[in-house]
Amino acid sequence: MRTPIAFLLATFTATAIGHAVDPVHPAGALNVAATDATFDPTVRKAAGGEELVAVTFKPAAKPSLVLSPKRGTWAWPAGGTLRLRVQNGMPWPVTLIVDVASGSKHLTGTVGLPPGPLMTLSLPLHATSPRAFGMQVGPPMPFSLAAVAAPAVETRSGDLRLVATAVDGAVDAQAVSTVTLSMPSPGAPQTILIGRLDDVPGDGDLRAAYTGIVDRYGQYTRASWPEKVADDASLKARANEAPAATKPTNLDRFGGRTDLPAMQATGWFHTQKQGGRWWLVSPEGHAFFSLGVNAVNLTDGRTYVQGREFMFADPAAANGKFGGEGDSRSDQGSQRDNAMNHGRWWDVYANNVARSLGDGDVRAAWRERTIDRLKAWRFNTLGNWSDPAFSVGAASAAIDARGKPARCRGIADTAGSHNVSPGAATCADESRIAYTVPILITGDFNSVSTGFDYWGRMPDPFDPRFAAATRAAVAKATKGVRDDPWLLGYFADNELAWAGTGPQGRWALATGTLRQGADSPAKQAFLDYLKKTHGDVARFAAAWGVQANSWDQVAANSFQPPIPNEAHPAIAADYIAFLKLYAGQYFRTVAETLKKADPHHLFLGGRLAVRTPEVEEASATYADVTSINTYTDVPEHGFDVAAFRKLDKPVLITEFHFGSADRGPFGSGVAAVANEEERGKAYARFVDAAAASGVVVGTHWFQYVDQPVTGRILDGENAHIGLVGITDIPFEGFTRAVTETNARIGGGSGGGR
Repeated sequence: MRTPIAFLLATFTATAIGHAVDPVHPAGALNVAATDATFDPTVRKAAGGEELVAVTFKPAAKPSLVLSPKRGTWAWPAGGTLRLRVQNGMPWPVTLIVDVASGSKHLTGTVGLPPGPLMTLSLPLHATSPRAFGMQVGPPMPFSLAAVAAPAVETRSGDLRLVATAVDGAVDAQAVSTVTLSMPSPGAPQTILIGRLDDVPGDGDLRAAYTGIVDRYGQYTRASWPEKVADDASLKARANEAPAATKPTNLDRFGGRTDLPAMQATGWFHTQKQGGRWWLVSPEGHAFFSLGVNAVNLTDGRTYVQGREFMFADPAAANGKFGGEGDSRSDQGSQRDNAMNHGRWWDVYANNVARSLGDGDVRAAWRERTIDRLKAWRFNTLGNWSDPAFSVGAASAAIDARGKPARCRGIADTAGSHNVSPGAATCADESRIAYTVPILITGDFNSVSTGFDYWGRMPDPFDPRFAAATRAAVAKATKGVRDDPWLLGYFADNELAWAGTGPQGRWALATGTLRQGADSPAKQAFLDYLKKTHGDVARFAAAWGVQANSWDQVAANSFQPPIPNEAHPAIAADYIAFLKLYAGQYFRTVAETLKKADPHHLFLGGRLAVRTPEVEEASATYADVTSINTYTDVPEHGFDVAAFRKLDKPVLITEFHFGSADRGPFGSGVAAVANEEERGKAYARFVDAAAASGVVVGTHWFQYVDQPVTGRILDGENAHIGLVGITDIPFEGFTRAVTETNARIGGGSGGGR
């Protein structure tokens, strides 16, 4: 069959042939257009002789440089990689946005371009993110390909790659119309140098960015820091180094401050207001500021290996005996876009603990070492998610790895169980520490979506099955601990989705309830309220500005709840009233059930993260203490301190932290600071402000150990937020600063380690 010559010519001219774009020598093949930027075609030479040209981005909202073919479009390989030779012309890092377009379709990546030598910026020609590799934050950039065993990537020795690990959008790679370089609102002119732009098949650069990033100790391979270890001997010596500490003074046996005026002694931890501020009170009647640590357990270093074996430089360690099978898949928001969430895992932390402690009862020896550290650092409470074996109140006579009897720590060898008889042996006072217990309410009761649902949907407290599930959860939580004076109290659930996201998120629980059908107990409770408040459906429809001829229409799951507006103030008023009903039903159910099962101990609330004024008020009404998780520089920037002063109720900060990216894990946590030294300063600032608030009765740090470089199995979090590293070696500078703050706030001997 003959093909018309005209057709062949049209095909040839519609798509530019070749796989290189050269802004240094554009000739007649390339258009260069600048908006709020200048393009200087003067050829400059890099250190190795490579030719570059300069682009200066002016102070503007989004200055840009657009490269496009003179004719047609560029045809690049689908699923390939764009590579641009680039060098920062400034002595500081700059933010560079790369946008590849094919008509109206766009693919966009943002990178931080550091000062320094010429490097290759790589943009995968497909959407990606660290979540696709099982972690929340990707590896630092740039990296040297010389240190990466990545056969799929051709390279020069020492070539630096700056890979965009987060790329959004989609393009037709066979019809690329423009490549745009831009910066977000520079405050002064910023200059970069650019050279040749190439497209290559595959995403070898992206894979190389993640290849071999974890060594046999779970440490990041491409950086160094003071606590990093190179061999077993160093790990063992440093992990077993005893913390230096002076014996605390002016404390009772529970950690209450005897240097302050005495309060009521009930034999249990409780709350009391004295001297214009709220306090926790020790069982012996002394002021107790709870300085706690979350997630003090041996199993927090698990990370998935299966499906990403290439990330681990030592397959024998990653696939050794400290492994198992897991499955974290769910419809929760925490698992959205997480591509590595099941299969074989490696418990990096437990592996390192065993290396440092050798044979014997590693669990008991680890608990002993950990309690020694926490008490030396002047912590006085085990926060949520900590190993239940710390708290069961039974003695252990295990021989630890150092060849001496493990001291009685209030621990049992049956980790995970509270089933200890009241007559079990008790520990010496100096070896115990206050602890907390979670009440995790699960069951087949109705639930409501707020759209956030990070840890799941909201339980429906109006469902009778919720009350039954609460009784079962309370019975399990209180078993074996209800008579222990060292128990501080109980939390109910964790970070429930009391609100949604965005400016209208406050109403999400109300609107989510209204979207359900008449079989929803929460929907029935809302309807009962609306009928009592408005009477007939016509008055309700007028007040809300909606179309409704019968209550059955409102009860149907097809009812579309309106957003509050100025023309219909009744909407917001009714939503607020229902949110109070909902929160009140939840906290009342838990409080009454708990007090029947254990009248002695504190109900510490629900560890509120996403929250509304209505849930805070309900918690203050029914819980002994409202627990709040907040990641801010000071507590008052995370919750309304003035509101709790007005409510005249105490608050416990049950999660906060400050992280940095200079100790291995890629993430800096929720509250980031510049470096390790700043973590200690931020800790002091936060805890000092909490103690000065008059309503905060304690602060609990999240968490004890750093998260794995490749992300924890729960949701891929991979941040440096620990008191100790994944090797169980303490971060000495940080723990020294923490000790000084804790000694000042919690009492005992002043000064640090």
